[in-house]
Amino acid sequence: MTDTATDKSTERLIHLAERFLGKGETALTKRERKVLEQALGKRALSTDTSLTFDDSSTFGQQLADKVAAFGGSWAFLIGFGAVLLAWVSVNLLLARAAPDPFPFIFLNLILSMVAAVQAPVIMMSQNRQAAKDRLVSSHDYECNLKAEIEIMALHDKIDQLRNDEIKQLIAKQQEQIDLLTRLMGARLAETVATESH
Repeated sequence: MTDTATDKSTERLIHLAERFLGKGETALTKRERKVLEQALGKRALSTDTSLTFDDSSTFGQQLADKVAAFGGSWAFLIGFGAVLLAWVSVNLLLARAAPDPFPFIFLNLILSMVAAVQAPVIMMSQNRQAAKDRLVSSHDYECNLKAEIEIMALHDKIDQLRNDEIKQLIAKQQEQIDLLTRLMGARLAETVATESH
């Protein structure tokens, strides 16, 4: 881009910032500048933030999401309930030869370890979901801001078109008044001339 084009673009950016956001160029946030540049370039701002977010996640983060999704499902609850029921049944039926007799101390240890591991994994997944929600919210703000700017720009264009149309109508009306004035002047001159003869 040439310096002249860059200067014009900067001038338009400043004008848009002042007109639509009521801010000078230096007061713009990074997001507001991005939105104004997108509006100036008439480029789309929408992206699939979920896809972008998921593409940047690490293996551990994806694993945490899958574990949390499975841990909060009916399949997990039913399967875990079935395993617990089987464990208790086997140990009660074997009585004295049971590997984990009543009060099921080994089972309590296993359950505590599952809870100790599952809770942080679920919290990691919730933190990622919160970060994803913040990203989506930020993107929604940018899209809404751009839409507002576009709507205000359309209002300005419509107002300008209406003003131009009114000016044209006034000019045509003035031409018609001038024509009528000349016709009336000619008619009056003709009437005066016929009366004086």
